[in-house]
Amino acid sequence: MYHKTHRFLTCVLLIATPVLFMVAFTLLQINFEYPDILRQPAATVMEKFVAGGSGLIANWYLMVVAAILFIPVAVLLHPYLACDDTPYMPAATVLGVTAGIVQMLGFVRWPFMVPMLASTYISSSTSEATRAAIEVTFNAFNQYAGLGVGEHLGYLFSALWTILIALAMPKSKIFSAWQGWLGIVLALGILSGTLEPAGVPLVGAINAIAYSLWAFWLVMVGVTLLVKGGAK
Repeated sequence: MYHKTHRFLTCVLLIATPVLFMVAFTLLQINFEYPDILRQPAATVMEKFVAGGSGLIANWYLMVVAAILFIPVAVLLHPYLACDDTPYMPAATVLGVTAGIVQMLGFVRWPFMVPMLASTYISSSTSEATRAAIEVTFNAFNQYAGLGVGEHLGYLFSALWTILIALAMPKSKIFSAWQGWLGIVLALGILSGTLEPAGVPLVGAINAIAYSLWAFWLVMVGVTLLVKGGAK
């Protein structure tokens, strides 16, 4: 039996982190047309960003916080699934921590880099040459930090972490086998998002649906851990 404070903190983070992420994500969908806005020209994105004001910057900061909170989630959950039959749990925890880091690196450009680029871009005193340079900079970071690090690697490491902890669930005294199988199915849906840059049809929609259901799955994992008392 783990100390009740450890278990309570694990449950709180398992429940609060995906809830925070989904709230922030939903607000971005409403106020910033995210993620569809990322497929728009850089000029459109930056004009929309400036129009969102400080509230939009705060919204993106919440996304950064949610990504950071995923790091302790992976660490704190580890002992409840680690046993002799799950020797892969150390690798799973490393993957979970890495998932939080890469997603944070993908999101952090929005509250810290984009405001400066966007405000300079829309300024009447900015030359066309400078605007062109800003567009190149924005597009480069969008491809590298956003699509590459935050999305592609974020999908990859989140899915792999989920698959490994889901495989460990039937071997624990806390979680049910069906919870593990559900986690694997959702992880495969998330993993499909890595195929979007290759032009594979429908994977973007599959990934979005899987990510939303995955958030509810994490909440369910937290509630299960809370109810069953964390006994191994």
